[in-house]
Amino acid sequence: MLNTILVALDGSEIAERVIQTLQELVLLKESKIILCHVFPTPESEMELSADRPQGESPTLSYFHVEKQLQSYQEQLPVNSELELVTGDPAEEIIRLANIYQADLIIIGSRGLTGMKRIVQGSVSSQVVEEANCSVLVVKLN
Repeated sequence: MLNTILVALDGSEIAERVIQTLQELVLLKESKIILCHVFPTPESEMELSADRPQGESPTLSYFHVEKQLQSYQEQLPVNSELELVTGDPAEEIIRLANIYQADLIIIGSRGLTGMKRIVQGSVSSQVVEEANCSVLVVKLN
């Protein structure tokens, strides 16, 4: 049973697909959704991951992200909370999932492969490997 779902959103074009996938799930009235966004620390901005869009400014404004998450929150049929944190994206997503005792993490992946994925890393791959719950990876393609 999916009582608590952590939804990791990064402000990229895949966020819409992640929300769409969440809305396709059959949720119980007592289910709880945590929408989260991780602002990278200055050190991690230097090592942009494969799951982060490369054409945008690495640091989206807090206000813009909060407004976007609130608009997603209004679309949800169940109770939800927002978490905006700073740190290493994969580590923070896993930490939040543990705090909330999430039954599922939903995260997007841009689907980079080969050398780009090796050099830049993948937040979704790290979350899949290290999370204590199931992870649903939504692909852009």
